[in-house]
Amino acid sequence: MPRDWYDVLSVPRNASSEEITKAYRKLARKYHPDRNPGDKQAEASFKEVQNAYDVLSDSTKRAEYDQYGHSGAPKFGPGGPGGGFGGFPGQGQQVDPRMAEELFGQIFGGGGGSFEDLLGGGGAGRRRGRRAAPQDVEVETEVPFMVAANGGTVNLAVSDREISVKIPAGFPSGKKLRVAGMAPGGGDIHVRVTVADHPYFRREGNDIIVEVPISTTEAMLGCKVEAPLIDGKTVVAKVPPGTSSGARLRVRGKGINGGDQYLQFKIVATAPANDRAKELLEELQTIQGQDVRAAMPWTNAAG
Repeated sequence: MPRDWYDVLSVPRNASSEEITKAYRKLARKYHPDRNPGDKQAEASFKEVQNAYDVLSDSTKRAEYDQYGHSGAPKFGPGGPGGGFGGFPGQGQQVDPRMAEELFGQIFGGGGGSFEDLLGGGGAGRRRGRRAAPQDVEVETEVPFMVAANGGTVNLAVSDREISVKIPAGFPSGKKLRVAGMAPGGGDIHVRVTVADHPYFRREGNDIIVEVPISTTEAMLGCKVEAPLIDGKTVVAKVPPGTSSGARLRVRGKGINGGDQYLQFKIVATAPANDRAKELLEELQTIQGQDVRAAMPWTNAAG
């Protein structure tokens, strides 16, 4: 005999719908298979909690349960209480409608109505509806870039409940997550995850790119720069002299799931701060005597 559904959810028999839902959410999170991988006892408890909530959250099922318990409402044949149906086993006893319907189909070929139709005059009598099959639910959510990169948890509102969804580290945008057994009726929730853009990080496979601005003189002379990493730390990198825009430095193993992080440099040119700065730059240009376009194909295309 199953445990009392009120005991399963640890609520009193006069509990309100809100109290029942609150108790269910707490226990469902506690025994959820994703939080207890391989734990058969937790899996059994999770199913028991689902069954209890399925009955107590439905006003009709709850009223019947309160009156008759797990046995359900008594069923009578056409001859009244205690009457049997001639030719069926267990005459004078209650018969499981599903077993009787199967036997009815074997005898009559399954072409007519159901066993309940025969006894109840095609639906005139009271029937107990069968529990609907669990239905899966699909939802979409956007998660922060850093949660998708490093892993974390997000909360989702599904129907009348809130669930916590664990996002594995390195989860890609556009992929789906399955949350087993948490949809209404015990179905699965399929969550399509979109990863939000980050102000300065971007992802290329398992590698992380961060754009680092440097000045013209820093690019020419070389420098040291401090840049952020996705684990919350920073790195100090040495920029070699003559660095061009788009050049990258690799920080090994600091990407996603063993990937790397790259510092991609962007030269930011500014106007001379004053006349003296302008003179120095002009002098530098004369000293350098460098034509950066000399190697381009179009410089020799005259004629």
